[in-house]
Amino acid sequence: MLQAPRERAVIRVIAYFEAFKGTLVLLSASGLLELMHKDLGKLAATLVRHAHLNPASHYPRIFIDAAANLQQSNLIWLALGAAAYSLIRLAEAYGLYSERAWAEWLAALSGAIYLPFEFVELIHKHNLLSALALAVNAAVVAVMVWALYARRQHAAARAAA
Repeated sequence: MLQAPRERAVIRVIAYFEAFKGTLVLLSASGLLELMHKDLGKLAATLVRHAHLNPASHYPRIFIDAAANLQQSNLIWLALGAAAYSLIRLAEAYGLYSERAWAEWLAALSGAIYLPFEFVELIHKHNLLSALALAVNAAVVAVMVWALYARRQHAAARAAA
């Protein structure tokens, strides 16, 4: 046990959040596979009508046309990509929960990748959701960097003893 109980609790909350994301995306991948051999154009038109949108309007029409022209092979690739992402998130959650260094590295690096994009999004959109996403992701990266630093300090202290 390298972290103090409070630090472990924070990392476990992050692990639960990663597990939630992984599960949600895995369910989405399953949903994509469920759409195989269905008339996606008809389904999109039904969704547009259900949302009380005009199917002849510009954006609803783009959505309907894109769904109608989505090939089954593309649907499979989307589902496979979602499943791969999900497996990475679930493995990360397991590793964080088990206090593994590789998971802390993975969480720090994968979180840091999103920071520039979230910053640009915040500059362009100026909304609370963009600010919250940036703040939460920056906090996760900071916690992981701190955990890695503490792990290194602990290893150095053990080697010196």
